[in-house]
Amino acid sequence: MKKLKYSLLFSVLLILTLVSVACSSDTEGTANSSDTNQGDDSNNSKNVEKTEIDYWHTYGEQEEAVLFEEIKPAFEEEFPQYELKLTRQPLEGLKQQVIAAVSGGVAPDLMRMDIIWTPEFAALGALAEVSAMKGFDEVKERLYESPMKTNIYEGAYYGVPLNTNTKISVYNKEVLEAAGFSEPPKTMEELEEVAQAAVANDVKGAINVMGVGKTWDFLPYFWSLGGTLTNDDVTQFEGYLNSDESVEAIETLYGWYKDGLISETLLGGRPGTWEGIETGEYLAIDDGPWYFSILGKDQSKPDPLDYTVRGNIPEGEGGSRSVIGGENLVVFKNAENKEGAWTFAKWMTSENAQEIMARGTGLIPTNKDAAQDEQFLELPYANEYVEQLETALPRPTLPGWSEIDRIISLNVEKVFRGELDVQEALDIAAKEADEVLNEE
Repeated sequence: MKKLKYSLLFSVLLILTLVSVACSSDTEGTANSSDTNQGDDSNNSKNVEKTEIDYWHTYGEQEEAVLFEEIKPAFEEEFPQYELKLTRQPLEGLKQQVIAAVSGGVAPDLMRMDIIWTPEFAALGALAEVSAMKGFDEVKERLYESPMKTNIYEGAYYGVPLNTNTKISVYNKEVLEAAGFSEPPKTMEELEEVAQAAVANDVKGAINVMGVGKTWDFLPYFWSLGGTLTNDDVTQFEGYLNSDESVEAIETLYGWYKDGLISETLLGGRPGTWEGIETGEYLAIDDGPWYFSILGKDQSKPDPLDYTVRGNIPEGEGGSRSVIGGENLVVFKNAENKEGAWTFAKWMTSENAQEIMARGTGLIPTNKDAAQDEQFLELPYANEYVEQLETALPRPTLPGWSEIDRIISLNVEKVFRGELDVQEALDIAAKEADEVLNEE
């Protein structure tokens, strides 16, 4: 039944997206990869017959520059038999584009894929099992365990973690000091106290929860306040997502929202997260390392290291918890150059390649040795993110997680819009989440 379910899902999504993807792939998909397929004349002079590795990625502009200028030449120098074809893909509509590409036989050899997509595409039969490939055990040994787990489907691995991330608390220094605090609050009680003082000083909203449209936005608070999603073996939401502890966690957040301690950004209000913390209209946000790496290189903006202080997510009944994000490298089952794709995936998880990306982009390595690289740790914010990762949690690695995420977020949003009380919303979410889980 499971194979039939995902085959039917695959077919429906393909019908809905194939036409639009076919129309757009020649423009949006390839526009960002111009001049990347022309081999270096010096490499050609080595008289080595080259095979192409087709790699789809989702890096931003600054990250892509490192990929083109450092990663590509370093890999091709070490493996002159290969040439990387690099294609930057837009995030909007990407999942449907990948589904259509796989079904149409035009998928790349490998791809940088959001960690929550990996089990979903493995269930669709689109990915190669990398745990059956040569050298996998050595790769697994050098990578952090938690990011590695995001590649598991039915006991096998269908990718390797390329980079990992999490979110920490970021405070406007002046707003924090005006509220009477010289350093970031360490507990949820202290966070509430400083938020009340900040609101009394006329900030628009002290705590800037990024939203409720995705669980990624509010899980650090939900988990830290004592909420849970599932049982330990991720087989049931009922009794966990709607437990007393989970209800109390959402009630606390909703109470803060009603009292004006959480900004209107939670439901799409303005100013945006980064703008509000920069201008001092917000006390606190929670965000990933890209906040500093992107803005720190933008000469038109003040350096966020100058106007912020950073700390772990404040500790509550559930500890100091954040959410693990990142991307995996996956090899497609029908890749034309599967051997080359796996060679590149192994190389990208090596200490050298991981250090190049970490130093140039601020992305947190999944390679344990690279994460301790002195030059990477010299980044003013690196240690804080590495420390928070020690207590951060992954979202459930389920093929149906995208749908479950939508169910949970929708019902939590209804609480903040005053349409449902917390217990009712979480009861509905737990029931519907289990229905999706049991269909897998």
